[in-house]
Amino acid sequence: MNSKPKVLVSRQFVGDTMRQLRELYDVREWKEPGPMPLELLQEWIADCDGYYGSGDPLSEKVIEHAPRLKVVSHVAVGTDNIDIAACTARGIAVCNTPGVLTDATADMTIALLLDYTRRMPEQIQFVRSGQWKMNTPTQLLGTDIRGKTLGIIGLGEIGEAAARRAAAFGMKVIYHNRKPKPGLSPELAEYTSLNQLLQTADFVSLHAPLTAETHHLINAERLSFMKPSAVLINMARGAVVDTDALYHALAEGIIAGAAMDVTDPEPIPQDHPLLGLPNVIITPHAGSATFETRNAMALLALDNMNLVLQGLPPKHCVNPDAWVSEVKR
Repeated sequence: MNSKPKVLVSRQFVGDTMRQLRELYDVREWKEPGPMPLELLQEWIADCDGYYGSGDPLSEKVIEHAPRLKVVSHVAVGTDNIDIAACTARGIAVCNTPGVLTDATADMTIALLLDYTRRMPEQIQFVRSGQWKMNTPTQLLGTDIRGKTLGIIGLGEIGEAAARRAAAFGMKVIYHNRKPKPGLSPELAEYTSLNQLLQTADFVSLHAPLTAETHHLINAERLSFMKPSAVLINMARGAVVDTDALYHALAEGIIAGAAMDVTDPEPIPQDHPLLGLPNVIITPHAGSATFETRNAMALLALDNMNLVLQGLPPKHCVNPDAWVSEVKR
């Protein structure tokens, strides 16, 4: 009889993690490239002690079908796809992987900023399509970022790392949180109100978590506050931005452009009108997509799950009260 805890693994991960999971647990493993169908997720999780994956909609309905579940080990930082309250009520620890993806995601923020300002997609296509016949002084001119103002909404670990990179490029950085960040040097980033940030910044970069408060934080009204020359960068979650309002703002010249690693809906459909605009860059939620970072995330998530299933406190738990109640059960 197999006495190993049973774990649902809903994604394939890089590095040595998959081998370790198979050795340690009785693994029910989804091997297809796309997400698990919801009905199958609900069926497979029903008799599992642990969930290990990312992005699946772990709603209260799904959680209700998993009476044995002790831990949700999410290989990501954001947990907006998980019903935290439902997990907490049932003593299920929800773990995530902060910290290890900070640098990669901050790098991607600056990469999107530079891709947009230096018109990299157009430059590459210009060469590939055979249009490059000679160099001319007016050919595909971009915009300098030195001396420009970057406004960061959500100055957590990733936002602060992006601020340090922007400062190294000679940018002025302003930011908005619910309150000023303690201990942060004003020489790195200056605190301001949300409206003042939107009105002042040449580039607005989103790094806030998706909550009820931040859902559609960037809406038609707030887009209208931005400069006509401003560019919106979204490294947070797609639903922090009202997609319809963004489309109209871009199509009507209310703002100059957008560079986004996340969308709403996600993945974005191929026939979505945003994809038809020339002033938009969209990448496929790839902020943490380096081998080193994804491997570190997978290993940290494995550590979290191992610890909970051994009755020990995990390294990162977003609902620690649930873990305590699980130990007491």
